[in-house]
Amino acid sequence: MKAILRKLLPKYLINLYHGLWSYFSAARFGFPSRKLIVIGVTGTNGKSTTTNLIAKALEADGKTALSSTVNFKIGEKDVLNDLKMTMPGKDFLQKFLDQAVKEGCKYAVIETSSEGLVQNRHWGIDYDVAVFTNLTPEHIEAHGGFENYKKAKKVLFDALYRHQKEINEKKVPKVIVANSDDEHAIFYLDSKADQKFTFGLKDSSLQYEHFKAYDVKVESRGVHYKIDGLSVDLKLKGKFDVYNSLAALTVLRALGINFNQAIQKISEVENVPGRIEVIQEEPFMVVVDYAPEPESLKQLYETISLWQIPGRLIHVLGSTGGGRDVARRPILGRMAGEKADIVVVTNEDPYDDDPSEIIHQVADGAVAAGKVIKENLFRNPDRRGGIAKALSLAQPGDLVLVTGKGSEQKMAVKGEYIPWDDRQVIREELAKL
Repeated sequence: MKAILRKLLPKYLINLYHGLWSYFSAARFGFPSRKLIVIGVTGTNGKSTTTNLIAKALEADGKTALSSTVNFKIGEKDVLNDLKMTMPGKDFLQKFLDQAVKEGCKYAVIETSSEGLVQNRHWGIDYDVAVFTNLTPEHIEAHGGFENYKKAKKVLFDALYRHQKEINEKKVPKVIVANSDDEHAIFYLDSKADQKFTFGLKDSSLQYEHFKAYDVKVESRGVHYKIDGLSVDLKLKGKFDVYNSLAALTVLRALGINFNQAIQKISEVENVPGRIEVIQEEPFMVVVDYAPEPESLKQLYETISLWQIPGRLIHVLGSTGGGRDVARRPILGRMAGEKADIVVVTNEDPYDDDPSEIIHQVADGAVAAGKVIKENLFRNPDRRGGIAKALSLAQPGDLVLVTGKGSEQKMAVKGEYIPWDDRQVIREELAKL
């Protein structure tokens, strides 16, 4: 019934419905975001890791809550996000913020999606800091074009000045933090704010206080770089984690928190669930990562190339259904065909689409890149079976890479969610070997 109504009702009415529900929910809980310093993180890639790193670093200054695609955390209580939504609507976020206030949190960090902003799920949330990570083509079909997608994220930055906030009789400044290495940063920095900061691996020509990482080194053991003469040593393993951690450190500096304290905190993070998460190191390595679209997959391959893996790369992937960027399916397959020695194409989140059609579209991309079916390209509609196949082919020194779902706790199949966790399935299949 809900699916039928979504198809029949105009989008603006659906978005208004979500916005009003969110706002009245905020009123019902007494506008809890006005009692917290709220940081919103948006962009195409890196949002979940950046959100987690900001929250971890903020622990140096007080109890913190976070809401992300990966997890929900209030103080010490940390649970995986099993809702299959980046930015839950209706009562969820307001109830979450209310609980954060009751638990004595000083900060709340919210991963803020373009879909959530379009549907006005941010209504009633008073943000103080807006963070821009990067922008690449993603969710284009859902938004009706790249420009609409770009503008959807701008809503977060334009919303900063809707409500002036005082906590403990002190005005809370409105702040924008943006990745100036991204060509779209200036679009978001154009919004009104009391303070603006940039970060990146390059010098910035923009007239804002800028934080640059230099002497960058990426290894399978972690990431290392320097900022303001201080060494940053992370256990996180992605080249893109330099940007994610830079964003976190810049937010901390914007909030007046010492770099030394922030660096110490983010250096404690072992991993963010499902983001370059190493399941096994020997005799062959097994890694799980989200990377659902071409740009994030490109960055993942760049990171792996720096690890100097002695053996082969065996890649298990698929692509999502539900009308989500159909055009990327053969692109993902082609990328895997070019970079991996062996490709296994399997089911991911077909929703109501035909899983076999999605698998064939991805596999066709791998064939176009030179892969041969049943030789170095395999198709398996059963995701567990696909993972088991990849693991059975692995030899000492190889790397088995499983992408598309990360730490997601569900798979969307024919109108229902079934329990799923790539990491658990991999461990079960490894035990059988």
